[in-house]
Amino acid sequence: QELATPGAFARNPSRVWEFYHYRREVMLSKHPNPAHIAIAECEKRLSKQGRSVVVITQNIDELHRKAGTKRLLEIHGSLFKTRCTNCGNVAANYKSPICPALAGKGAPDPETEDASIPVEELPQCEEDGCNGLLRPHVVWFGEALDPDILTEVEKELDICDLCLVVGTSSVVYPAAMFAPQVSARGVPVAEFNMEATPATDRFRFHFPGPCGTTLPPALARHETEIIS
Repeated sequence: QELATPGAFARNPSRVWEFYHYRREVMLSKHPNPAHIAIAECEKRLSKQGRSVVVITQNIDELHRKAGTKRLLEIHGSLFKTRCTNCGNVAANYKSPICPALAGKGAPDPETEDASIPVEELPQCEEDGCNGLLRPHVVWFGEALDPDILTEVEKELDICDLCLVVGTSSVVYPAAMFAPQVSARGVPVAEFNMEATPATDRFRFHFPGPCGTTLPPALARHETEIIS
């Protein structure tokens, strides 16, 4: 919470960019786990049946996208998008390093000394003549979620006929209210998590254990499914 705030970025953009750059570099080398893959494969299979799967995620790692999920609502943004603090342009960015000055910078240890990179050497907007300072396109503490994405989320919650809650603590709002809201209108909700959460009692099903183990068999094709 000391790093992921607008105030922290205003005070020390170099330090915040080091933190996010390290996370970007780590995630570029990671791959989706069996749960990510199972969700993407289920979406693909059900789409052939005229049914839809929508993933609403708080994750910013893009592993769902890597796994092949098409209908994805990233409510907390993405490590691999930037937003200009000057013109507001949002753009995908997979550069490694994101800028020369950040090469090899950033570490998981909070005691690591800041590199104190000058603002003009941090990631800059490439829109014509802008050159504004870029920031990670993620939702920080004290910031509101994108209202357009929230509108899409609400639309999906209103029409879904099954809801899976996968690997989440169910304590971060407003996302923590999504599944209970669906459950309240009688729609079955299944929670897949290592342990029970404050919302478990409000759901019809709970599958304990690692999601990479519990989710693939749950989403595997059922013998009654007809695929044209």
